[in-house]
Amino acid sequence: MSAHPSTPASPASPGTASAARIRLHHLQSAKDQGAKFAMLTAYDTMMASIFDSAGIEVLLVGDSAANTVMGYSSTLPITLDDMVVFAKSVVSGAKRALVVCDLPFGSYEVSPEQAVASAVKLMKEGGVQAVKLEGGEYFVPHVRALVAAGVPVMAHIGFTPQSEHALGGYRVQGRGDAADAMVADAQALEAAGAFAVLMEMVPTETAARVDASLHVPTVGIGAGGATTGQVLVWQDMLGLGAGKGARFVKKYADLRSVVAGAAAAYHDEVLGGVFPGPEHEFGQ
Repeated sequence: MSAHPSTPASPASPGTASAARIRLHHLQSAKDQGAKFAMLTAYDTMMASIFDSAGIEVLLVGDSAANTVMGYSSTLPITLDDMVVFAKSVVSGAKRALVVCDLPFGSYEVSPEQAVASAVKLMKEGGVQAVKLEGGEYFVPHVRALVAAGVPVMAHIGFTPQSEHALGGYRVQGRGDAADAMVADAQALEAAGAFAVLMEMVPTETAARVDASLHVPTVGIGAGGATTGQVLVWQDMLGLGAGKGARFVKKYADLRSVVAGAAAAYHDEVLGGVFPGPEHEFGQ
């Protein structure tokens, strides 16, 4: 694995208007070549367009929208119809990035047939190019059915937010003897046809073992630097939230202070009669 981050082989440079869309084989090439790719969540057209222009290779329409956009305390309440709306918005703003959408809680667990029906809805109505599914070896039949139906699948293991109650809250997964089971889960999901495996809140050593055991690329969030890709929730990455962030989050900007300052200045100017000024008005 190369120590120097680079982007997967693609038809044109990141951020150029003529660049062709990132495809699964570009991500696989990154893994094969020891390169890296970046992934961010997105839920709306404007942010998707900004991230796309910045060269982000993969945009995730995450069920984290339940928390960051809809204000729920967990990802569980968000529906498949909600995800279709967010997916449409992101796809309309992404000209180059691969767009992956989460299958939300309750939309795939019942059967492989339910998983296929939900994924087809996200692809036909939302326009996404792939889906992400939480869970280990138990969901191998679901992944196989999805892949057989022509749906690219990113698997998600480690801490799986949809299972937070079963896991006892937000806890690191894959420590000690559990590392062997995580490697087995990842290998089974790869064998079922998953094009990538995402690991969340996993010890660095365990994530490195999983990555080394797979041919397909891995994506990490709180899983160290051995993975091919990295993903963050964009509001965390840009410092939009209040309070202390998770250990694995790096804030690349303090957007909360910027937005709050701008809103306060607007408020003061409106109340003070400064805005709108003559330059903002229309004459006869």
